[in-house]
Amino acid sequence: MKIIRLVKKAQKGDRKAYSKLFQHYEDAVYRTAYIYMKDQDDALDVLQETAYRSFTKIHTLKDPTYFKTWLIRIAINASFDMLRKRQNVVQLHPEMEEGITDHDEVDIPLSISLQQLLHALEDMEKSVILLRFYHDYTIRETAEILDIPIGTGKTILYRALKKLRRMAEEADVREQ
Repeated sequence: MKIIRLVKKAQKGDRKAYSKLFQHYEDAVYRTAYIYMKDQDDALDVLQETAYRSFTKIHTLKDPTYFKTWLIRIAINASFDMLRKRQNVVQLHPEMEEGITDHDEVDIPLSISLQQLLHALEDMEKSVILLRFYHDYTIRETAEILDIPIGTGKTILYRALKKLRRMAEEADVREQ
């Protein structure tokens, strides 16, 4: 109920209400962006872009109860936009990136393998998996967020799950 009141205030131009709203969902937006961008700085850039886009377009939100859904969709679109821009950049020395590691990350093989599995998916597959299992949206809500038919959402979900199972099985075979 409090979220709905804050959204309505923010839609009327209340900057403090918008700030409270965004801070409430900031972690979820960052985690979503990080899955796509695979880099802390890029995820922070997406977070900032999401804050800007959502602030300037909050008046277009029709139903305040869907604020989080709307915000996550903006974050996904901002991630896709940044990834498209990145495709135009030529990597001068890609082999140097392999030697760079982040010492702050926890070195747990399971989390690394899950992250690698997710990165192997296509963007739309990754979006469906994240929205369905990470953000706990139903397949119907996931389809609405991504603006795709529910049947297409189900097909993408099952195809992505099949890929993930196959990749996990191949990884298990290699480790034995």
